[in-house]
Amino acid sequence: MTENMAMSRAAKALLAMQRYSWEQGITMQAFYEMGDTETAVLLALEAAHRAMDGRPATIGVVDAITDPASCGEVIAWAARETGDKRLQVAAENLKQWVLHRAPRSASGILYHLDTGTEFWADSFYMLPPYLSAIGEHEMAIHQFEGYWKCLYDSKSGLLSHRWDDGAQRFTTSAHWGIGNGWCLMAIARLMGTQPESPEREEIGKKGEALLEAVLSTADTEGNFHYILDDPTTFPELGIAQMAAYTIYRGVHDHWLAPAWFGRAEPLRMKAEAAEDEYGIIQGVCGAPTFDCSGSAPEQQAVFLMMENAWRKFE
Repeated sequence: MTENMAMSRAAKALLAMQRYSWEQGITMQAFYEMGDTETAVLLALEAAHRAMDGRPATIGVVDAITDPASCGEVIAWAARETGDKRLQVAAENLKQWVLHRAPRSASGILYHLDTGTEFWADSFYMLPPYLSAIGEHEMAIHQFEGYWKCLYDSKSGLLSHRWDDGAQRFTTSAHWGIGNGWCLMAIARLMGTQPESPEREEIGKKGEALLEAVLSTADTEGNFHYILDDPTTFPELGIAQMAAYTIYRGVHDHWLAPAWFGRAEPLRMKAEAAEDEYGIIQGVCGAPTFDCSGSAPEQQAVFLMMENAWRKFE
């Protein structure tokens, strides 16, 4: 089977999967980055159709504050590209939700859920890249730095998962692999949309340091674990392809040195080897509970994004 056929098979598998808001958002982003604009517009239209209080693609999980913003870049692009009124309304409503109505801390950092006062590592990806893509560059930096301040563990160099800003304590201090991966992918996207500035340079430095910390947790066989620094937890492939995507984007966008490219190659090849006969990537942090090995729409999309980022070097 050719590489293009494998890509098509994996893409079809993704479109067949049921999706929550963040899963719809990263699916949209994958097709957008691959240049499949027709599919990206269709996905954006469905996300707009499922909007609630300005939050697109809201189905099943209705308490998410930042997850729906993962749809935002593609909705904004599709609104401009097509002039479709439904997309224009959805783009504006999401912008108003994020800028003015979403629950946030006293310092203006958006919470992850409207049922509490927690910051999650997931939000690195869900919110700042969208803000940067629509030109809200200062707010993108502010949100990113707010999450980093609360979740970064200087001892390990990794990110903890959940911080309760109201209680001023960690809800989950563990270094969840996928949470660190969300931040890495956010940095890759931010570095492609933020204007040159000392703040942008600092984000790039954080990205390189986080990559080093994440890759250092691989076991002797090159595998990562659900909790990165806890080898008693199950092996997990998602963080490998999230790191590979970040590296390919970083080298392409010149904020990572070319020598990084070779460090992504074994990660990509592990992901490619995990594709089953249906095009589904197995061995990632599995939906819907994300506490066991399996498959997941979000990681199916990451696979496509990783492959697309790698192909830019061909």
